[in-house]
Amino acid sequence: MSVNVLRTDGAWWVERDGLAHPVDTAAETTAELLADRAAVMKTSAAEGVPVEELAPLSPVTTPCRVVCQMVNYRSHARDSGFDPDGVPITFFRKASGSVCGPNDPIVKPRHVRLLDYEIELGLVMGAPLPIGANVSDADLPGYVAGLVVADDVSARDVQLSKTQFYESKSYPTFTPLGPRLVLLEPAEFARLADLRLQLSVNQVLRQDRTVADMIAGPAAALTALARFQELRPGDVLLTGTPGGTALNAPPKPVELIGSLLPPALKWKIFFDRQAKVPAYLRDGDVVTARIATGDGAIDLGCQRTPVVYG
Repeated sequence: MSVNVLRTDGAWWVERDGLAHPVDTAAETTAELLADRAAVMKTSAAEGVPVEELAPLSPVTTPCRVVCQMVNYRSHARDSGFDPDGVPITFFRKASGSVCGPNDPIVKPRHVRLLDYEIELGLVMGAPLPIGANVSDADLPGYVAGLVVADDVSARDVQLSKTQFYESKSYPTFTPLGPRLVLLEPAEFARLADLRLQLSVNQVLRQDRTVADMIAGPAAALTALARFQELRPGDVLLTGTPGGTALNAPPKPVELIGSLLPPALKWKIFFDRQAKVPAYLRDGDVVTARIATGDGAIDLGCQRTPVVYG
């Protein structure tokens, strides 16, 4: 049975039936907590405080590696104008300084015009992934300790005009994680495809797909990543987002016409049109993101992040 771990300032907790029970550990980082799994499992059920009385932090401590898969859901590939059957496994990095708590505000920098959301399933590593590792589905429990809800917040105008991801996705507060780090039992990895990702803005559902919509599953992704990048305990891999983001590919005729224009004019026209799309995040919006199986047997919890324009 999975174990739900919470983190607050200076403390770790195990959540059971709405109560948080303190973990008797000296661990300060996620990696140290995962190494002290015995303390997590020995948590007493006698004492507990209501979870709603806690101020949860990200259960993934920083600094750490935050690696992301690009275009890894069939629905997102179609929204982006790609053939889902022809999308390769590709990655990019986010600065771990972008990580924030599950209820912290998402702060838009003043120069950013187009603020977008991307709910993602985060895999938190529990063991080193060495260069050259070949990971099968059966191997996953040996590498991945648990799961978190993630929102890969994106400054689309920065991302597209500079044709890079690192800056556009690495501003402070652009990676809310949590509230829970859900530590899985080996048998529970068979249920990853049953996890449903749901993101709403102001209680209006925007994204809603299960992990079964993924193009490349976690084992294939870790194998591809291990060709060039090692991971360590406490690092996190964000495994892509479903369709339903604010950004969509323009129709093919419009894209063709745009390719004939000077770059400065092309981007001005594109961004002026995108600025009129109501789905981009506005000041005062509240983003709600949740991941769970339909029966609730695995429940990563719900993050609620208000949007603040800086």
